[in-house]
Amino acid sequence: MATLKVDKITFLPSEKVRFINRELSWLSFNERVMCQAYDLTNPLLERVKFLSISGNNLDEFFMVRVAGLIDLARHNVVSLSENGLTPTEQIDLIREQSNTLMNAQQECWIKLKHELENEKIFVVDKADKLSLQDRSWLKDYFISEIFPVLTPITSDPTHPFPLLPNLALAMILRTQQSKFKKNQITIIDIPTQLKRFVRLPGNKIRYIAIEQILELFQNTLFPNSNIIDSGMIRVTRDSEVEISDESEDLVNYFERQVKQRRKGRCIHIQVSQNLPESLLDLIKLELGIGEEGIFRAESLLGIVRLGELKEINKPNLKFKPYNARFPERITESEGNCFNAIKQKDIVIHHPYESFDVVLGFIEQAAADPNVIAIKQTLYRTNDESEVVEALIHAAKEGKSVTAVVEIKARFDEEANIRWARNLERAGVHVVYGLPGFKAHAKISMVVRYGENNKLETYVHYGTGNYHPLNAKVYSDLSFFTCDKDLCHDATLVFNYLTGYAIPDQFEKISMAPLTIRSSLIELIDNEITNANNGKSSGIWIKVNALVDPELIDKLYEASQQGVPVELIVRGICVLKPGVPGLSDNIRVRSIIGRFLEHSRIYCFANRQKLPSDEAKVFIASADWMQRNLNARIEIMIPITNPTVHEQILGQIMWANLADNANSWILQPDNTYIRNINEETRFSAHEYFIDNPSLSGRGKALKSKKSGYIPVPGL
Repeated sequence: MATLKVDKITFLPSEKVRFINRELSWLSFNERVMCQAYDLTNPLLERVKFLSISGNNLDEFFMVRVAGLIDLARHNVVSLSENGLTPTEQIDLIREQSNTLMNAQQECWIKLKHELENEKIFVVDKADKLSLQDRSWLKDYFISEIFPVLTPITSDPTHPFPLLPNLALAMILRTQQSKFKKNQITIIDIPTQLKRFVRLPGNKIRYIAIEQILELFQNTLFPNSNIIDSGMIRVTRDSEVEISDESEDLVNYFERQVKQRRKGRCIHIQVSQNLPESLLDLIKLELGIGEEGIFRAESLLGIVRLGELKEINKPNLKFKPYNARFPERITESEGNCFNAIKQKDIVIHHPYESFDVVLGFIEQAAADPNVIAIKQTLYRTNDESEVVEALIHAAKEGKSVTAVVEIKARFDEEANIRWARNLERAGVHVVYGLPGFKAHAKISMVVRYGENNKLETYVHYGTGNYHPLNAKVYSDLSFFTCDKDLCHDATLVFNYLTGYAIPDQFEKISMAPLTIRSSLIELIDNEITNANNGKSSGIWIKVNALVDPELIDKLYEASQQGVPVELIVRGICVLKPGVPGLSDNIRVRSIIGRFLEHSRIYCFANRQKLPSDEAKVFIASADWMQRNLNARIEIMIPITNPTVHEQILGQIMWANLADNANSWILQPDNTYIRNINEETRFSAHEYFIDNPSLSGRGKALKSKKSGYIPVPGL
């Protein structure tokens, strides 16, 4: 590769040199998740949970990303990926790497099952391990709890091959009735609502998988038949919803489209090892899939369902529990969020600090007679949403309530449609965002009468979703402010979302698709200028994914001009660090641990060595992906309050960069190496559990920290 001039970029290398393939990068991320299941420093049941998560991740990957590539290949679309591969070339590489990953998952489960047995937790996988009493109990359980739900469907010339629902387990059998010599094929779909693992009676902790129960009582399902052979299958289907903004009724359109998911094109099939080739050939023919789409599971189909075992009551095999802190700042204001925010800005660091602060902010607004208006974005929330209930309560109290509900939030469409209906019935103004864009920004805005009967506005800006359950495991930031400029900007965002009113100019924030990209480019250019002028420069970025080619090329340019760049990218990263002449000054790490790193933070040195009080610090809802910057409504908020600034830069970013317990370092050859140093072991997650954040301390923070803690290697 030609050497790039340091003083001026004359060209950029080809895509194959500059970028890692996005899909393979994602598979690499899921391998890192699965490695947590092998990590002996994690408690055993937590390792089972990590294996389950890796299974769920892979399901979604096939349903969306692989399905999209297969569709492109089927229509002979030859558009190239960022690293110059055709859809067919990517599919071949994905199949190879995903098969390796799935085999590793199977091996991992076999290993974990043995380790569970050492802890007196047994998952029975063979009938000969069952006593007569076990069999008797299971038969009663099967007759009462399983048998009524099952519907055997025979496939023959007069009955078409039945639909196999997406991700559901099914048994396929070849039987012969005693009255007839002709064989028949029967499919039994096992509804996902049934428990996958059934606990056997007795003092011992013993479970048996539902497919084992079905195999044990096949003859009960077919009392007058000879079962010749059988096996288990699990189908993954194309689950991407086609978005049509031309639809007259977007909600009804999405309701229909979501129902189509169970009938989408077959993308991938898992089969049990005991499934005969003759039955497998029939399945491939009926579902229109080739051998390349088949995976033979050595031990367990549907690894994701292992998450059920996490509920086993064995505290010693789980992470040590901790209590999420409630900020002293709020307590000192007698729980009144508005009084606390009015004193000064505050940032809540989830899950270490309680999401109850966010819920309390919205619930207090709903109950406060001085509040006259609430505006809220909803991208994802839980089934029994306290946020939605508070908005309904506020509307019933006569307040003006507006909810921007994003019904295009993947895999949450049904829940969001249901909430939208409930909100509308209560009198909430429900808006479904802008045509062609997903409303991904996280904003809650409250307008109330304050002192002297003057209107005051309070805003919550978040990096995560309004989902209390996610807030217990997702690392996110909730920023509360009554800064007039930031509140004015929030009003402009809502006007854009509800009335398509394009703002002339924001006071402080940036918003995609209008200004975030240009703002980021300007900030990076400033660091390049500082480096060229002999001043301190540096960029620290924390995102979930880094894919956008334009911003990556801009980071390459910064590196070539001597700007040190530290990137914390949990998942997909197509940037190549440490490549001579291209990215010598860029380091990339991925943190995978107890909590899911989800916050987005952007930091720029601004002529002083990072970290410093002069640095420009932003939090955002956006990852650095084309879809976030071009096709979503996203927000980027500057952090200027000194305490909040220091908390995010000198505490959160510092700890993430210092972490050597959960970090993986991306190498120039696209591989990740675990960054473990037992002598100087430091876990950012453990640090945040033990150390209260700065802006929430209130009077408990007797004096400001003196200086920033140095990060090794920076």
